[in-house]
Amino acid sequence: MGSLRKPVIVRKFSREWYAGYAATFFGQDAAALEVLDLTGKVLSIGWEAVKWVCYVRDFPAGELVNPERLLHKRFAVRPRTAGLWLRMTLTDGDELEGLVANDRSLVEGAGLLLTPPDTRSNTQRIYLPRQAIQTLEVVSLIGAVKKKRGEAGAGEGQPDLFPSELE
Repeated sequence: MGSLRKPVIVRKFSREWYAGYAATFFGQDAAALEVLDLTGKVLSIGWEAVKWVCYVRDFPAGELVNPERLLHKRFAVRPRTAGLWLRMTLTDGDELEGLVANDRSLVEGAGLLLTPPDTRSNTQRIYLPRQAIQTLEVVSLIGAVKKKRGEAGAGEGQPDLFPSELE
């Protein structure tokens, strides 16, 4: 059974960051993000200051500049995982690409949960609050549902290749 809190690194627009544990589900009506930091204090960070919340594998050991170890912010090739490939510009001008689920969470909720381009890095998922996104572009739909064989031409039958009667 998974825990109720996951290891995260919260990056603010002021370039400050905090490492700690956050709830797996953020309340949509909450005015601030609550993070239990590594010393045991509960931090309350206003959503307007949050750039992103990175769910990470482990916490940085001496890494002060890029604790998320988010080296690749764009896909080098077309991703193979199903979902919507998005390209976003954040309010500070930073660009980021990622895959999101093709469901109602795109239009509902307080933000987007996306899979970063490099899933082998320390960052497994990124949560972007809606107020942090300046522009959003859908690059591609990956793994779209294909039509079933019988739906190609609903009213038309397949013509016979070799008719039974010769004319």
